[in-house]
Amino acid sequence: MAKKENRVQVILECTEHKNSGQAGTSRYITTKNKKNTPERLELKKYNAVLRRYTIHKEIK
Repeated sequence: MAKKENRVQVILECTEHKNSGQAGTSRYITTKNKKNTPERLELKKYNAVLRRYTIHKEIK
């Protein structure tokens, strides 16, 4: 019998870039264990357009 998969792929999108009005978006793809972290992820990732580390939140 196959195992039930707990790890799912999620997309992280920059919150500051979205509100800045500049063209494009900063997105990252990662995985998370939905059993251990059922809430949405928030990670600091690098935004190449803004040239600094910003908070990226999980989108659906």
